[in-house]
Amino acid sequence: MADDFELDTDDLTRRMDGAMANLRTEFASLRTGRASASMLEPVQVDAYGQMTPINQVGTVNVPEPRMVTINVWDKGLVGKVEKAIRESGLGINPQLNGTIIMLPIPELNEERRRELTKVAGQYAEHARVSIRNLRRDGMDQIKKAKADGLSEDDQKFWETEVQELTDTYIKKVDEALETKQQEIMQV
Repeated sequence: MADDFELDTDDLTRRMDGAMANLRTEFASLRTGRASASMLEPVQVDAYGQMTPINQVGTVNVPEPRMVTINVWDKGLVGKVEKAIRESGLGINPQLNGTIIMLPIPELNEERRRELTKVAGQYAEHARVSIRNLRRDGMDQIKKAKADGLSEDDQKFWETEVQELTDTYIKKVDEALETKQQEIMQV
C-alpha cells in the first residue's frame, strides 16, 4: 500500500512556479524610474458599475522611457481613470489631453529608491513564505504516507527531494530580489 507511494513533485513544482510568477508580477508593479505598462496592472477603475483593470478601458502605451499614456476608449471614463491613478498610491500625477491621459514618470530620489528596495524585499519574503508553506504540504504528505507504512529509506528520499526543490526555489527568489534591487538602485 505505502510501498507504491510517490509524491507529486510536478504539482509542488507547478505551485512553486506560481509563487515565482506572482513575485515577478509584484516586482513589475514597482516603479524603477523607467516607464512600463505593467506598473498600471494593479490599478482598477470603477467602470460601468464594476472594478475593471485599466488595460480594459483604454490602450496603454509607453511612447518614451519616462512617459506612459492611456488612450481611454470611452470619454465618460476619462475622469474615473484619472481618479483611479491618483488614488492608486503609485505617486504619479496624471495629465489630461482630451481622451489621452499622460503619466510622466518622475526621477526617483535616493530615499525613494531605498523604500522601493524594502518593498521588493517584502514581496520576496512573501514568496519565500509561500514556497515554505508548499514544502510543509509536501512533508505532511510524506508523514501521512509514513503512518500508512512507508519505509524510512523512502521517507528520507522524498524529504530530500522536497527540500532540494524548496532550496532551488528559495535561491530563485533571492536571485530575482537581487536583480530587482540592483535595477531600483541604478540611477
